Amino acid sequence: MKQNTLSAEGFESTYALLVRSEEKERSMFENAAYLVFILSAVFSIWKVAQQPVELPKDAVIHTTSVAQPADTHQA
Repeated sequence: MKQNTLSAEGFESTYALLVRSEEKERSMFENAAYLVFILSAVFSIWKVAQQPVELPKDAVIHTTSVAQPADTHQA
């Protein structure tokens, strides 16, 4: 019976094989795509933060507290 023994130099992990076989052009394209995605998210958040909040000018805003129940009249 023949046994195959691998030395430390002959053994490569799956991660090492993946890193060695990685396509450089694909990596650059992925980095550019990630950058565009992040910039679009930041731009969207910035645009939403810049929008003014309009409150009613003539109407009174009524709020109730948990300690004070709202006055409801049932007829």
